[in-house]
Amino acid sequence: MALAFPAIDPIVVQIGPFAIRWYALAYITGLILGWRYMLRMTKDLPLREVQVTDENGKVETVKEPVVTRFAVDDFLVWATFGVVLGGRLGYVLFYKPGYYLENPLNILTVWQGGMSFHGGLLGVCIATILFCRKRDIPLFTFADMLGCAAPIGLFFGRIANFINGELFGRAADVPWAMVFPHGGDIPRHPSQLYEAGLEGLVLFIVMAALWRCPHFRARPGFLAGVFFIGYGLARITAEFFREPDAYLGFLYYGATMGQLLCLPMIAFGVWLVWRARRAAPVTGA
Repeated sequence: MALAFPAIDPIVVQIGPFAIRWYALAYITGLILGWRYMLRMTKDLPLREVQVTDENGKVETVKEPVVTRFAVDDFLVWATFGVVLGGRLGYVLFYKPGYYLENPLNILTVWQGGMSFHGGLLGVCIATILFCRKRDIPLFTFADMLGCAAPIGLFFGRIANFINGELFGRAADVPWAMVFPHGGDIPRHPSQLYEAGLEGLVLFIVMAALWRCPHFRARPGFLAGVFFIGYGLARITAEFFREPDAYLGFLYYGATMGQLLCLPMIAFGVWLVWRARRAAPVTGA
């Protein structure tokens, strides 16, 4: 016995050759909601004094959050490029380097799927470092905000994976197992929903609860570290129920590529937490 897979057209709307897919809509929704959430977070940040010049040329000193709403607005474009370019290049390099070496033009066919979270994360990290340097924004404070907002995009991304019937789970005999269109006639774990719950919903609740505590906000980098650790543990757990990619299979000691990529991520998160706890707290946070 298995649940029927809800066959949903991966294309939301199509007008002639132009099509809007659930996959693209998930990325757009995650970016927009994450942006709106970060705008709300700016009111909880410590203030700093800056000098501004009014229209009459008079210079005065005002106080503003260390990350302003205008900075969050500007970063949305940077984040979009970081997610898309990093996610695609990560997929090409981590998962199918041989195929794309033989078919380099297919690297551009993003609409056909094939994005790596770890690549997208690396792309956003690079974009964040460059952006914070350009705008003179405290890097670790901004990273904390991103860590709190990221689970929103993860949730919608995994829901899109489920709608597409991709990245399905291993064979299972649980009552909620499903037969996926591209997974043969074997009932499988709906592992995309497991990941949406763990990496998205649960991690978002944990990060939101920690953000509301001034003690943790006062230690820049702590929340970013918790995100890295939390995502890594959630992904490793979910991978035990997810069918490994056919072209990779199981790797060292039965681990999957996703699990292996999470190990340095967790280590980096532990370092961020350790560093934040040793640093002097930021007053006014």
